[in-house]
Amino acid sequence: MGAWLITGVGGGLGRALAKAVLDVGHQVAGTVRQPAARAEFEAIAPGRAHGFVADMADEASVRAAVEQAEAALGGLDVLVNNAGYGLVGAIEEASLAEVRAQFEVNVFGPVAAIQAVLPHFRRRRRGHIINITSVSGLAAWAGTGVYCGSKHALEGIGRTLAQEVAGFGIKVTNVEPGGMRTDYAGRSMIVTAQKIADYADTAHNAERILAEHAGQEAGDPAKVAAAILKIVESPDPPVQLLLGADAVHYATQSMAAFQEEFGRWAALSLSTGFPDA
Repeated sequence: MGAWLITGVGGGLGRALAKAVLDVGHQVAGTVRQPAARAEFEAIAPGRAHGFVADMADEASVRAAVEQAEAALGGLDVLVNNAGYGLVGAIEEASLAEVRAQFEVNVFGPVAAIQAVLPHFRRRRRGHIINITSVSGLAAWAGTGVYCGSKHALEGIGRTLAQEVAGFGIKVTNVEPGGMRTDYAGRSMIVTAQKIADYADTAHNAERILAEHAGQEAGDPAKVAAAILKIVESPDPPVQLLLGADAVHYATQSMAAFQEEFGRWAALSLSTGFPDA
């Protein structure tokens, strides 16, 4: 029986993943934001579902939750950095306070959890860290620039971490889903307080499209959860995993555009070295 810590199990993908993990007999420690949500989560599987209140924007709170989960479950096997939210609005519209808040939850919180769990994983010479990033960590979309930036940051951290800890028997996977039928466009989305009319036909489209498609997204959280279970069970899991036809489409499109532009400017790119280098 494995022991998982999943951040953000109050709803959405975190709750779907927790249920899938519990259904196959594992133990799950899950973070929530309110005490009432903790009791509700633990009622799903008494004795195997363990709730911990944590504020992902508070380093001490995150580290305490990891240590409590490690002790309560007798040692963690898997950490899933799932908790997060999206800030929507043009980059010019976002206040630095809004940007910092986005990075506190989407980047610094996961890093705090990673740093807290790694001493235990290194000591046992095993463990799997899963970062729920997004296709937005690979492809940009006007109107979601700060959110994309946070997911790009977590992507780079996860990929580098995979290199650093492979020798300890620790695995790292960045999971990059597309749109899912969760509450992302509801309570998990914040719109910038400032609005600039010039962005009505560009960056503001993101808020409109997300609202119009809420509840109609193609991604099934239960199937995404099942896919995550498969990679944890694999002896050779991927470092990066796109999930969803839209994720594959937008990532492929973005990479192709980069490759084409790189090719057009390759001569200039290669012109900046010393002749004898």
